[in-house]
Amino acid sequence: MTSLFAFSALSRVVAFNRDVQKILAQHESSKARLITIEETYSKLAKLSVKQDQLLRQSLGCVEAEVYRAAHVMAWSAVMDFLEERIASDGFAGLRGLHPNWGVATLDDLRDTGSDFQIIEALRRLGHCTKTEERALKGLLNKRNECAHPTDYFPDLNESLGYISEILRRIETFQKRWAPAQRP
Repeated sequence: MTSLFAFSALSRVVAFNRDVQKILAQHESSKARLITIEETYSKLAKLSVKQDQLLRQSLGCVEAEVYRAAHVMAWSAVMDFLEERIASDGFAGLRGLHPNWGVATLDDLRDTGSDFQIIEALRRLGHCTKTEERALKGLLNKRNECAHPTDYFPDLNESLGYISEILRRIETFQKRWAPAQRP
């Protein structure tokens, strides 16, 4: 009987905590808003271990209030995801576009092409639309502001918005690129 009471009390405490976090997440400056991002994150199809780690590190940066680093880590995750897409055909499509790049591995791709060039290649290969290309380049520009000496210092809201957009882009691409077609 005692263990049943303890289990019931624990269940109520967990439910209460969940409700409190949802209420706190509605306030603009509350770190509890990370829960909303984590819910979005949990909707994604399986990511590679590296992508998962990069996104978790990005969320950890937000929790530690290191917002510029959060942008950089989130961008790294989406680039890894997109580079894997380019690699899904053994780089045959990319070799057709850029034979002089001599890409045979992901490391070759990362050493040869800039993120900007890789995004352009994605569109030219038919993996994203022109509108998505522009959106990705916008996210890249925001990442560059955070990765290089600038006067841009994002806050909690900007960082959560950036990560949220990265997650939505990955989710959109995952839905379009059916599991049988994903690398």
